[in-house]
Amino acid sequence: MNVSAEAPVQLLTSPWASRFYNLVYEATNELMIVSPFIGNRPLREVVAILEERALLNSMQVRILTNLAVSSLLSGSLDAGSLLHVLQSMPDSEVTYLPNLHAKVYIADARVAIITSGNLTDSGLRSNREYGVRLQDPGLVQQVHTDLVKYAALGSKVSADTLAALSKVAEQLKDTRERAESTMHRKFQAILREHTEAATFELLKARAKGKTTHGIFSDTILYLLEQKGPMKTVDLHPLVQQIHPDLCDDSIDRVIDGVHFGKKWKHYVRNAQQALKRKGLIRYDGERWLRTS
Repeated sequence: MNVSAEAPVQLLTSPWASRFYNLVYEATNELMIVSPFIGNRPLREVVAILEERALLNSMQVRILTNLAVSSLLSGSLDAGSLLHVLQSMPDSEVTYLPNLHAKVYIADARVAIITSGNLTDSGLRSNREYGVRLQDPGLVQQVHTDLVKYAALGSKVSADTLAALSKVAEQLKDTRERAESTMHRKFQAILREHTEAATFELLKARAKGKTTHGIFSDTILYLLEQKGPMKTVDLHPLVQQIHPDLCDDSIDRVIDGVHFGKKWKHYVRNAQQALKRKGLIRYDGERWLRTS
């Protein structure tokens, strides 16, 4: 299944399922999957291929996705298949990043597919998608580096959290179907309750491993590196765009020491000042700049 030597950049049109699975066959050390929507069958096929190649215990699999309640409810993101990956491969991780829209698949930081297609049956086979396959070493390495930085802004999700989300998602789907068929107030109330439960599980996932201060500090450094010197007034909306759950002006909630809601600008300013004291950024009287 390995692809022979090909042009450094190739155009990729639908259906592209065979090209994706060729990429999986090409991976020997690391497979990175970046997609907001991930279906059950494609991800289980990835596990089956790696099992066939006796790589389940040695392959590093990184998955970056957006665990949105709406995606879990619609089935466009399958929490059970993500859990299957964590349970099948000891060196695997799932990272949750809100507002993720990129679809990128990388083998060994050596071959990459950048496409409009999600890792779903429709994305691989029936939707009209378009993209490129890269083998240029410099380009692929840069793409890999950029996506590792994206992932550092998110939160790793444990198997326990995915199990809880999978259970809540099934409850949501069942309740929604009953609510839609009967429109009974009782089921509508239950639907809201389960939606809130799923949202709370996602917030708990975000609260694990990093403090509010750490998340905002990493994000400020990332934005100043990517965008260059910035005024605080320009920095704030970009931070909010990356972390809409932490920067939700309509709520005020603390989970495991992580602050979600109205005071987010205060915590961003605190992170700016702390980074300044450490000498990592400086303020020239108008804009913030990275010092290294």
